[in-house]
Amino acid sequence: MIWEAWITLGVVAGMIALLASNRVSTDLVFFAGLALLVALAEITGTTRLPSTAAAVAGFGNEGLITVAVLYVVVSGLVQTGGMSLIAQPLLGRPRTVTAATIRLMFPVAGVSAFLNNTPAVAMFLPVVSDLCRKLHISPSKLFIPLSYAAILGGVCTLIGTSTNLVVHGLLIEATRGSDAPARLGMFDITWVGLPCALAGMAFVVLLGRWLLPQRKAPISLGDDPRQYTVEMIVDPASALVGQSIEQAGLRHLPGLYLMEIHRGQDVLSAVAPRERLAANDRLVFVGIVESVVDLQKVRGLTPATNQVFKLDSPRAERRLIEAVVSDACPLVGKSIRGGRFRNTYNAAVIAVARGGERIARKVGDIVLRAGDTLLLEAHPSFVDEQRNRRDFYLVSAIDDSAPPRHERAWIALLILAAMVVVAALSWLTMLNAAMLAAVLMIVTGCCSISEARRSIDWEVLIVIGAALGIGAAMSTTGVADVLAREIITIAGPRPWLALLAVYAVTLVLTELMSNNAAAALMFPITMATAASLTVNYMPFVIIIMIAASCGFATPIGYQTNLMVYGPGGYRFSDYLRIGVPLDLLIMAIAVTLTPVVFPF
Repeated sequence: MIWEAWITLGVVAGMIALLASNRVSTDLVFFAGLALLVALAEITGTTRLPSTAAAVAGFGNEGLITVAVLYVVVSGLVQTGGMSLIAQPLLGRPRTVTAATIRLMFPVAGVSAFLNNTPAVAMFLPVVSDLCRKLHISPSKLFIPLSYAAILGGVCTLIGTSTNLVVHGLLIEATRGSDAPARLGMFDITWVGLPCALAGMAFVVLLGRWLLPQRKAPISLGDDPRQYTVEMIVDPASALVGQSIEQAGLRHLPGLYLMEIHRGQDVLSAVAPRERLAANDRLVFVGIVESVVDLQKVRGLTPATNQVFKLDSPRAERRLIEAVVSDACPLVGKSIRGGRFRNTYNAAVIAVARGGERIARKVGDIVLRAGDTLLLEAHPSFVDEQRNRRDFYLVSAIDDSAPPRHERAWIALLILAAMVVVAALSWLTMLNAAMLAAVLMIVTGCCSISEARRSIDWEVLIVIGAALGIGAAMSTTGVADVLAREIITIAGPRPWLALLAVYAVTLVLTELMSNNAAAALMFPITMATAASLTVNYMPFVIIIMIAASCGFATPIGYQTNLMVYGPGGYRFSDYLRIGVPLDLLIMAIAVTLTPVVFPF
């Protein structure tokens, strides 16, 4: 190999070592690796290492841009509660762990097939916590199945995971200008991905009860000492009217419980699960702040205080904010209503926490004391305005606490359906369909421009863009050809064995670094392998998509695995126990089916 190849190989090996140590963030490792290669190219004057222009070209890749735009589409679905509208009826109310696993995995896989799996998992995390609480089971029994279902669903369509889009973008670039430029349809990968997904979910359902641990999460929802008292009113026009407490999903909420119902002059204490809700019922809950935030997003419930609807800013622009009352606050010793809190601070008090004490008064009648923690609904500017004033000891905004735009939920779902149909029928490319869907989400008010900006995961995009640049360097320096020859030497002239070797190497890289990075680094090697064997490259492209997406054996192999690592109270060995056999199962199915669907 030439010296540029050894340099590139050394940089890649160093990156893998850093990523495996889990001490440095993934985006920093990849960006630093790319920067080092570019610096060496400028210092030495070689044209084999990536120039500045070549390095940044990866950030304009069609697959990367599609991933970025889809974050905005997902934001519209989350901000309107559109996904919850579908998820809750599908999950139902299972009574056993096995039934809960089945009811959880299939809806999550279905959602993940058409959305990026990371926000899909984020959306279902509180739902799974709720299920665990109702069933009195360890969260470790359901959080890994949640992550695995999202991963398996992602390989069922072209847009199910960012990895598929990245590889597809690389494929378009690699075949651009050829006699037959390649593009994959929305469901081309489904013929291989769907059997893998069904087999993987069946494996988890049948064997998960023995392979998954029985552990308590390190931090329980009930451990938070701040217990808020919050009141919500049942909207007369909502579907909750006439439903029982159990049917409405308001019984045994995670970190929150329904203490009583005020109905006219009557007060119903120790509310029974079969008690049916009536219009304008005032529900009194006690719980932690995260659960109160979730409560604010329940369709059909509105804050009991009418002050919320008298604030200056539109409700969709507001956030929930925690503020601790100081002894210098002029409203100490006055009731919230009598002290005209809303007029003074342009903020509405949603709930009050006072050292775990139950405050048996309506919010407006509560007399403030120094040290009270208030949960406020206000414009985000409230934080900056009050941070340096003496009225409050501490002021902090709560993430993802914007009130959902429930009235636009069906609009968001229709936009998503239209995007999928248009792309599936090849009326527009996936990128064009996603861009139009993102614009419609903003124009129709499903999400604001600021929410769209915040929804984009820049860390993922930086990793993808930098990995594409490093992958290009592996191709131009000849590293890809050398590694391809090694694969062929091991596999011999048999394409099927070469396919197996490519899957195995991609899978190992995925488990050690990340899915998108592994796919970007393996793509040039794979194309070189197919060219050396003079066979169709498409089976190898599909194999990279599946192998890079299906990393189950480590928490760092896929972002969703890492998301459930803490909440589930897992150890590294838990992933190995269930993930290694699942890796082998999916590899066997994918390597067997792919050459049948996409012949060599």
